[in-house]
Amino acid sequence: MMRVRWIVALAAAMGLLSAEPGHAQGNVCTISSTSVSFGNYDVFGASPVDSTGSVSFTCGTAVRLTTVGLSRGQSSSFNPRTMTKSGEDLAYNLYQDAARTSIWGDGTSGTTQYSTGNPADNTTLTIYGRIPAAQDVSAGAYSDTVTATINF
Repeated sequence: MMRVRWIVALAAAMGLLSAEPGHAQGNVCTISSTSVSFGNYDVFGASPVDSTGSVSFTCGTAVRLTTVGLSRGQSSSFNPRTMTKSGEDLAYNLYQDAARTSIWGDGTSGTTQYSTGNPADNTTLTIYGRIPAAQDVSAGAYSDTVTATINF
């Protein structure tokens, strides 16, 4: 039985703006993330491999509209995203919902962003990842780097 091990690293882009420098309650947001790590992938498995990661952010009281988007990573499109190992691709995607129907992107190409009108302190959003079954790839570590961006 062949197994493939890989990790999707989610790099967080820091969005920091301040109406009054040093004023923690103003127009300021910070963002951080945890990686989506799928573990082993069985090329003979009949089911997709699912995993989760997260994006967390905190905004000051002056922030009213916030969106959080995810980049395509190294892929040329959002559907599918691809992880690579020495030029070999393994398709996967990242979603906003547990049913894995709403592709989390930047709001273009049929993707959606997280959006809120009044962000709460210490908001944590779950990223739902999936690798479709039946991909014929060689064993090894596959990876991609996706950037999370907060707009406020």
